[in-house]
Amino acid sequence: MIHFVDETGSTNADLAAALRGGEGWAGGRWLVARRQTAGRGRQGREWFDGAGNFMGSTAALLGEGGPPPASLSFVAALAVQDAVAAALGDDGDLALKWPNDVLLDGGKLSGILLEMVRGHIIVGIGVNLARAPQLPDRKTAALADVVAPPPLETFAASLAFAFSRRLEAWRTYGLAASLRAFLDRSIHAQGSPLTVHDTDGSVLSGTFAGLEESDGALRLRLADGRERVIRAGDIS
Repeated sequence: MIHFVDETGSTNADLAAALRGGEGWAGGRWLVARRQTAGRGRQGREWFDGAGNFMGSTAALLGEGGPPPASLSFVAALAVQDAVAAALGDDGDLALKWPNDVLLDGGKLSGILLEMVRGHIIVGIGVNLARAPQLPDRKTAALADVVAPPPLETFAASLAFAFSRRLEAWRTYGLAASLRAFLDRSIHAQGSPLTVHDTDGSVLSGTFAGLEESDGALRLRLADGRERVIRAGDIS
């Protein structure tokens, strides 16, 4: 079920309030806003509020013995790529970039934010359907740059379906299968050069050495042959 609202501060914040208030949130249920006034991205960044774009959240109940909750970011990225690919057809070049970016013709198309609240992981997703922000530090893209974007309701239904399929695979087959699917669609080739901009402001350069099977962290091989495991940061 998808519930649309004309405007809210943040769909993630609305879901968090519902969960903290004991309302619960049924599996497969989404909250989608036509406008957000206080959207957020990773590492506290403000999320662009573009009219006509997708801005929505859902919540997944965590079970015992499942994959690490943070690895749901790979599930979300795969689902976004599935939904966007359906809208693009044979147009545009789609790829994934660690940790959860979906790229269209090399530009950042979407943002994903996970938050844990009362045994649930809230998954917030923004996708540039109609237009993209101009950012000083990275290329951005919108679906409308390539094709006429589908109506918001159509894209929301496609994304909800894709997410349910990817979530079921994550729960049934474990994280390894999701990581393989992510890497198959990613820009990362073994041994390709990488620069990591860590959250503390430091910069590391090396080559891509794969993803940790336990949680999907990035393995960076340094020039001296040592490996560093990166769990947060931006890469270029």
